[in-house]
Formats: sequence, structure tokens, C-alpha cells
Amino acid sequence: MGLLSKDQLRELIKEKHLVTADDVQNMLKEMFAETLQEMLEAELDTELGYPKNGSSPEGGNNRRNGHTKKSVRSQYGELDIEVPRDREGDFEPTVVKKHQKDVAGIEEQILALYAKGVTVRDIQAHLNQLYGIEVSPTLISNVTNRIMPLIRDWQSRPLQKAYAVVFLDAIHYKVKQEGHIVNKAVYMVIGIDFDGNKDVLGMWVGEHETSKFWLTVLNELKNRGVEDILICSVDNLNGFSEAITACFPRTEIQKCVVHQIRNSIRYVSYKDTKKLLANLKPVYTAPTEDAALAALDDFEKIWGTKYPLVVQSWRRNWGEIATFFKYPPEIRKLIYTTNMIESYHRQLRKVTKGKAVFPNDESLLKMLYLVTQDVMLRWTGRIHNWGQILLQISVFFPDRVKSFLQ
Repeated sequence: MGLLSKDQLRELIKEKHLVTADDVQNMLKEMFAETLQEMLEAELDTELGYPKNGSSPEGGNNRRNGHTKKSVRSQYGELDIEVPRDREGDFEPTVVKKHQKDVAGIEEQILALYAKGVTVRDIQAHLNQLYGIEVSPTLISNVTNRIMPLIRDWQSRPLQKAYAVVFLDAIHYKVKQEGHIVNKAVYMVIGIDFDGNKDVLGMWVGEHETSKFWLTVLNELKNRGVEDILICSVDNLNGFSEAITACFPRTEIQKCVVHQIRNSIRYVSYKDTKKLLANLKPVYTAPTEDAALAALDDFEKIWGTKYPLVVQSWRRNWGEIATFFKYPPEIRKLIYTTNMIESYHRQLRKVTKGKAVFPNDESLLKMLYLVTQDVMLRWTGRIHNWGQILLQISVFFPDRVKSFLQ
């Protein structure tokens, strides 16, 4: 799913009376002109250090002196914009230069480079080399800040009433806060709808990954229209299951087998790891739950005395580790790990790896949002074998699936 849901697109088409492709083009042209106008205002704000309706920091008169009308070419054709004037005449615009007649690409370049994790210094160098313009770090920040309303709209957009599978996991970053560098958790949710399409349902920045914050996230999903989730695939965070059950009591919970394995080897000596994992493999690859429990008994006979905590962890979490055993191979493969959301996280890390520390939460959200939009553009197809998976899900959840497919 893109920036707007299908319902929002239909509402936009109705509100703007869009009938033809030309109507869409004219609407985009108008939006582009308004965005460019705001960028020009932001540029002069940056240069003067105060907004157009404010006084100068020294208490003097505002140097702004109205606007000059200018016609420029863009990918949307000729645009008539108003360039803010500087009374003292020593301000050289960079978003649209005094004699520049073509603005196609500049603002896209800033956001596209930012979305690729390019540093502000490298963005400055790129724009200087490509367009011969000088931009300040503050200007780049002001330009990217213009997407914050888009982020808020995206984060609060209505969601579908039900999802077949939802993946929940957090990714961690270092962020400056009140003069200190702290670890922040960004809570991510990916949903698969009944058409087999996946979508990032939202992202939330919190202090640490806690079940209490996940409860807040799940309640927000409900407030945005989600009434039912068939299966949730999650990691092994304590209290996660209770948070899900509190919001969606009918949802089946699948704890990630890979996370369970990782947690198991924490207690294991390096020299025993390879052999222990080999003995553990028959547990989670068994064809049935009964066979898996028998394999777990065999594992306990071998390692229970030396590593009792490993066995205790598997038995304590078994009720939600073993959920996938009841399903056919196609559904098992989809839900038994959180690989889908971890793959998404890997794409985020590719872009953000150059940022050791983010200056604030907003800076982190801006970059993750832009990367996410880029990632979702490549999510063009349905989940593999979705037709068969939907048929199988319909057998296990007949009434719930039927009510949302009608």
C-alpha cells in the first residue's frame, strides 16, 4: 500500500472531482507549486533567522519586503510562484535562484538523498556539483521538516478492519536527548491483508522495548480501525503475549523460533553450541507437535543436566512456539519466524548505518519514513502462494475470514 489508503484515494478523487488524467496532473501541479512556495519561505526563514510575520532578533524591522512573481519550468509545466524578497537585497536564493527558470529535481534530490542515508555534508556537495548551488545544513533540515505533516498523516491514516498476519518487532538506534546519547526503540508493525499484500502499518519511537509500550501501539491500531488479527508473529519479549491478548483476545500468537534459538545459546558454552543446536533442530523441524515434544524430551535427556535453563525456556514458551505446528507448510513458513519484518529492518539499516547518532527523534523518524516509502514501492506483488494460504486460513478461521471478505 502507498502513502494513501484506497479509501483516502477515493475520498481525494471525490473531493477534487478528478475524472481524467489531466485532472490528476493539474492537482499534482498545484501541490508541487504550494510545496515549492513553502520551501522558498523556509529558505528565507533560515537566512534571516525569523519567520515572515516576526521581528528581527535585534528588535529591528523585518527585512522581508513582500514577494516577486516568477514563472519557472518544472516537471509539471510552467508554475507561477511568489519569491519572497529581502529588503536589503543581499539575500541570494538557492531553492530558486534569481535567474533560474527550471526547478525540476532540486527538492526531490534533497529528499531522495536524505532517504538514502546520505550525510548533510554530502548532500551539500552533491547539490553544489550538480546544480552549482550552496545550501546550508539548516536549509536541508528545513526542507526535510516539510515532510513531518506527511508523516503524521501517514501515521494516523485509517487501516483495514482485519489482517491475516501481523508481524511486530522493534529496531534500535542511538539518539541525542537532553545532552545525552540514549538508546531508542522504534516499534514497527507489518500487516498482511486478505489480498496478500503487505504494508507497514506504523512506526513509534519509545525509550526501550517494553510490553507496556507495545500495548499502546496495539491500542492505536484499534483506534485506527483494526478490529481483528488472525495471527501475530512476535519475538520473545516478556509480556508481549499479554499485551496482544488484552487488545485482540482472539488472535493466535506465534513466538519466533529463531529468537527462541538465539536466546537458548546465550546459556551455552561456545564449544557445545554446534552440537547442542544439532540436537535441538529435530524439535522445531518435526512434522507434528507430538513429534516435536518427543524430540524435546530427547534433547532434555542429553542437555537437561548441563543446561537446564535452555530446556526450561523451551517448555515455558512452548504454548506459543508450537502454534505453527497446527498449520500446513505454506502457513508455517510464513509465521514461524519474524523474518519478514527483520528483512525490512535490514533494508532500514543499510541506509541508516552511516548515522551513528541521530540528533533527535524527529530526525530519526524522517529518515525511517522516507526509507520505508522507498521500500514499499518495491512491495508490488502478493505474498508467494497467497491463494493457497488464504484457502487454508479460511478453513482454520471460517467465520472471521468470511465476515471480512464479504
